[in-house]
Amino acid sequence: MTIYIGNLSYHATEEDLRAVFADYGTVKRVVLPTDRETGRLRGFAFVEMTDDAQEESAISELDGAEWMGRQLRVNKARPKERSGGVRG
Repeated sequence: MTIYIGNLSYHATEEDLRAVFADYGTVKRVVLPTDRETGRLRGFAFVEMTDDAQEESAISELDGAEWMGRQLRVNKARPKERSGGVRG
């Protein structure tokens, strides 16, 4: 499972997220997407942990929590939807 973190501060770093989620278990991966054109953070991230129970605990504890001046939205990430566009 992958955790989605929304409403994230634009100043958050991978190390910041690793530190917060390490309180709930071992972090496997952190992804902080950036805008292709500007290179700025997009205000959300994805975190993978080694154990589903750890991820569930992190979600329940951190969803709605205040962090870096923002109220986080933390939940299970949904699979990326395929766009219906035609490529040619």
